[in-house]
Amino acid sequence: MPLLARGTRKSDAMAQAANWLREVGLEDRSDHRPGELSGGEQQRVALARALVNQPRLLLADEPTGDLDGITAARVFELIERLHDSHHLTSVLVTHNLDLAARCKRTLRLESGQLKQTGSSATN
Repeated sequence: MPLLARGTRKSDAMAQAANWLREVGLEDRSDHRPGELSGGEQQRVALARALVNQPRLLLADEPTGDLDGITAARVFELIERLHDSHHLTSVLVTHNLDLAARCKRTLRLESGQLKQTGSSATN
């Protein structure tokens, strides 16, 4: 849909959508409706949809919020891979402190103020 909204020809939009579904590991689910997808699959589709226009900035609000721990970790690993391979600036909002700890830089909102809580040179 984002490509069609920009005026991309339908055949080109479908080809790009197929490429992104392949990139997020869902090429075999392209003919399924959202209600037929698991929560993790829906999050991966959301990532593909968000990145199909090749933005430089990815904003993700609770991208793993409704997922079990294993699925959340897999979605986060996908975000990390996409972040690196597409040279994105990514801003994630999460209540999951384990996932936040894996980010290069973390900020915590306390009493209306942002406070830096962590920075990792290894990520």
